[in-house]
Amino acid sequence: MTSPPTAPPKSPVVAEGAPPPPGQSPIRRVLAFLRNTWRGLTSMRTALILLFLLALAALPGALLPQNSLNQQLVEQYKTDYPAIAPTLDRLGFFDVFSTPWFAAIYLLLMISLVGCLLPRNLDFLRTLRAAPVATPRNLGRLPHHAAVTVDEDTDAVLARVRTLLGGNRLTAWRTVERDETGGVRTVSAEKGHLREAGNLVFHLSLVGLLVGIALGKLFGYEGQVIVLTGGNQFCNSSILGYDSFRAGLRVDGTELAPFCVQVNDFTADYLPNGQPDTYRAQIGYQTAEDVEAGDASHWKPYELQVNHPLRLDGARVYLLGHGYAPQFTVTWPDGQQRTGVIQWRPVDQTTFLSEGATKFERPGVTDPTQRQDSGLAVTGLFAPTSSGGDVVTSIYPDLRNPEVAIDVMRGDLGLDDGRGQSIFTVDQSKVDSGALKQVARANLTPGQSVTLDDGTQVRFDSVTSWVSLQVSHDPGQESVLIFAILLLLGLGTSLAVKRRRFWVRLVPAGDGRTEVRLGGLARTDQAGYGEEFERLRAELLGTAPDSGGPDSGGPDSGGPDSGGPDTDGPDSDAPDPDAPVTDATGPAARDAAVPDPDGPAPEVPEPDAADPDAPDPAAGTVPTDRRPTDTSDSTDRGET
Repeated sequence: MTSPPTAPPKSPVVAEGAPPPPGQSPIRRVLAFLRNTWRGLTSMRTALILLFLLALAALPGALLPQNSLNQQLVEQYKTDYPAIAPTLDRLGFFDVFSTPWFAAIYLLLMISLVGCLLPRNLDFLRTLRAAPVATPRNLGRLPHHAAVTVDEDTDAVLARVRTLLGGNRLTAWRTVERDETGGVRTVSAEKGHLREAGNLVFHLSLVGLLVGIALGKLFGYEGQVIVLTGGNQFCNSSILGYDSFRAGLRVDGTELAPFCVQVNDFTADYLPNGQPDTYRAQIGYQTAEDVEAGDASHWKPYELQVNHPLRLDGARVYLLGHGYAPQFTVTWPDGQQRTGVIQWRPVDQTTFLSEGATKFERPGVTDPTQRQDSGLAVTGLFAPTSSGGDVVTSIYPDLRNPEVAIDVMRGDLGLDDGRGQSIFTVDQSKVDSGALKQVARANLTPGQSVTLDDGTQVRFDSVTSWVSLQVSHDPGQESVLIFAILLLLGLGTSLAVKRRRFWVRLVPAGDGRTEVRLGGLARTDQAGYGEEFERLRAELLGTAPDSGGPDSGGPDSGGPDSGGPDTDGPDSDAPDPDAPVTDATGPAARDAAVPDPDGPAPEVPEPDAADPDAPDPAAGTVPTDRRPTDTSDSTDRGET
């Protein structure tokens, strides 16, 4: 007598706020929390969400002006939109790529990628070492299949299979031969492991690309400097020599490579409409080794052009642009002279109409009050090719008819206030307070002068060109280039290569004949594999390739598109159309002529028809396709 069935015990209900069960210690709970957090962080869904957030976070950097690129545009934006600009500034939208929240997304994405890739690499290595899966029992249920009886013995057909699937290391299939009961021989072949290898190379290269960019941000620097032509020099010995300098997080400016550059001449070619054609600067340079050797007389010549930088000592020197620097000479009533030449900035990039301020202090004045009142500033506009007339404007960017329209200001220039000021303008607060007054206005060409009320003479001497140079040092540049190339190669390989498998079962049919059963399966994408399968079938069986399409299953296969009997159903008892035909014409007679040596014994149930990899009970083999180590088709489930 049996006892009545009992329901399984229910788990105890823990009330909210109640202490945890005695078996869960705080350490176990912490470890479980960390484990679950790591699994969630390294999942594909989390990686995709982080990638989307990174793209979303980069949008303000593309749509709004950034302080690192153009601070003047940022100030103009704040002036134009005073209502929302303070909020955007507090959120860091004007320095997006330097904000902590952008760096947090960046780092979490990198951790997620690394956590996803390491297990996949191990699985891929295990897959490479594993043998191809055993031949499925019912090849007729595969997307591509065929069967025919040939007048050759099993060994002869097997030799032809080896020749067909062999070749060099690049084109050969990975094959494994197996023996089954009843003299049945099988061949399992697979090809296309490069698809997963390319996929892994793509993702690893993406991580390497991010690491290279991070190295550049940490240990790189970038500085701009304006150098006048005519033999003026610039040395990369300190950040004080730059007009603007942007250092990496780990750069303090004390370990710069001390190379030097000397700008001798500059030439610009323009099209008739004023559009620049070429910029060329004739420079000389000395490496850090030359500078340390103390040889100041020897300069190595180089022609610097746009997008053709000078590379030396791990840095790159770029030619960004050029402009003009008018030269003025001031002669005071006591005969003392001072000559000043400084760059003026272009306000019109098409015609190079420029503005600026050349400032002078009267020599020999020691009294502080008198010194403040005697300062001179020559401000105004410069036209490289003047249109003539009372209003000076430029009509062409090349230096053809130079002219300046100047205002001479006298008074306190604010040079002793201890506050920095622009070299292109005067201190407007001094003008507003009356400490700096206009004493003359004139249009001058080279050689002309204007005399002030106290007898001081201001002469426009000539024009000198200046060039804008950028020095960039990025230790991660080479690695970024290498990983970018590997990324493209990996992506192309993963898209071009298809993972596919091919099986052959050779069944002795008596009288020296062999029934050849073929099956094919594309593990990732079946498109295009039908043609390859038909080619293999034609070369192996000596028949013409089927023209019914890649998924027709062959004219003798009875596949879903062939119009023959449907053998794909779970209860189908249709005969094999490739079995030898005897004098009897009925299906039963054909089945009786050549019994299926792989047919299941009466006591063994038929495997599920939907599973093409069902094991053959008669063969006594277990297909390795069901092992958890076969994860090479991970691209079918999505990629990180």
